[in-house]
Amino acid sequence: MTLRTALIAAALIAAALLATALTLAPLAAHAAPLYVRAGKLVDTLAGKVLTDQLITIDGDRVVSVVPWKTAPTDGKLIDWSRRMVLPGLIDMHTHLADQEQTENIAEPLLTTAAEQAYIGAAHARITLMAGFTSVRDVGTWRAFSDVALRDAIDAGLVPGPRMSVAGAYITIPGGGGEITGIAGDVKIPDEMRVGVVEDEADAHRKARSILAHHADFLKLIATGAVLTVGTKPGQQELTEGEMRAAVEEAARRGTYATAHAHGAEGMKSAMRAGVRSIEHGSLMDDEAIAMMKAKGVFLVADIYDGDWIDAYGKAHAWPAETLRKNYETTEAQRDGFRKAVKAGVKIAYGTDAGVYPHGLNGRQLPYMVRYGMTPMQAIQSATTVAAELMRKTDVGAVAPGRYADMIAVDGDAIADISLLEHVGSVMKGGVVVKE
Repeated sequence: MTLRTALIAAALIAAALLATALTLAPLAAHAAPLYVRAGKLVDTLAGKVLTDQLITIDGDRVVSVVPWKTAPTDGKLIDWSRRMVLPGLIDMHTHLADQEQTENIAEPLLTTAAEQAYIGAAHARITLMAGFTSVRDVGTWRAFSDVALRDAIDAGLVPGPRMSVAGAYITIPGGGGEITGIAGDVKIPDEMRVGVVEDEADAHRKARSILAHHADFLKLIATGAVLTVGTKPGQQELTEGEMRAAVEEAARRGTYATAHAHGAEGMKSAMRAGVRSIEHGSLMDDEAIAMMKAKGVFLVADIYDGDWIDAYGKAHAWPAETLRKNYETTEAQRDGFRKAVKAGVKIAYGTDAGVYPHGLNGRQLPYMVRYGMTPMQAIQSATTVAAELMRKTDVGAVAPGRYADMIAVDGDAIADISLLEHVGSVMKGGVVVKE
């Protein structure tokens, strides 16, 4: 048994035990209220910190949040009176269902669908334990494996965050959402090319099909990618018409599309087509920033990722092309991010976890502060702003009617946001999954 196999096996055993707890605990929760005493509570809706609060939970929802007076006697009390409590965090750009990035461009072809399911389950548990109780999973090589993982979590079969999933990438042939760099006579499996489109009519068909397979939204690859060999991050790939076709299909289903877009022209074309958010935005210019602000388009920028790719990629012989493209986009992205913050663009938290190890999702929060946000703004990007982007009113805050998803840390995360890199306790849906 390899170390990797052993780690996955251990994670799955732990996952099975936790899944049992997640399945059974809500039954007990309905018998009596559950209470949490929070020494400090980050009110992400108001953007302030409350002191000594009593949170009442019924089943998986918060019922009330009021100042502490006396200990309740009709239910269990979780005493976090010496801790800071926050809503469960939300990562808007993850890849749970795939294996993590390696130096091998053929890595997605090296596992079976069954193996991939176990890997995804392990990633989901690790992410939940890191304090991220919701994620938006923005694409997978094997189409709809993210849909299956989402549904398994919702059914209580495996532990993990609440997932909103893309199902498959919509991309051009040989584009940023394809497996590239493989020998010409090697056939990529059809299930890994579900969203490859040839023209606008094809974009309509493929978008409809992806949504019919129960994806929650659409992911468009508007430009080349840093990690896809043979593509250029600054070069537009999908046409504006092809992207508009997908956006129209999403709107018919009451949902939206987001666009992977590094280059400024690709960003602007995607926004004119009607996307709700831009992923990466590495080479954004002033006009693209102004368009995001004017149109209310969200920016999801993975500004930590570049440091990991540079250090880990060099140490593990990642392709020279990848390292070069990463170098060319990292600081440009951070400069653009700072400008976007100053301009008042809506910025939702997204890390590209999977390029670097799952469970390290919190590492980006200090970077967001370093590049222009206040600690409260950074926390709101991973709570209320992320929830707004997903059009969800049941996550992102500890407030009546919302899911009882919360985390607790020792210390003050407003004074030292790096505390959120190592979350002490995690609750999802009224169940403490990490003490």
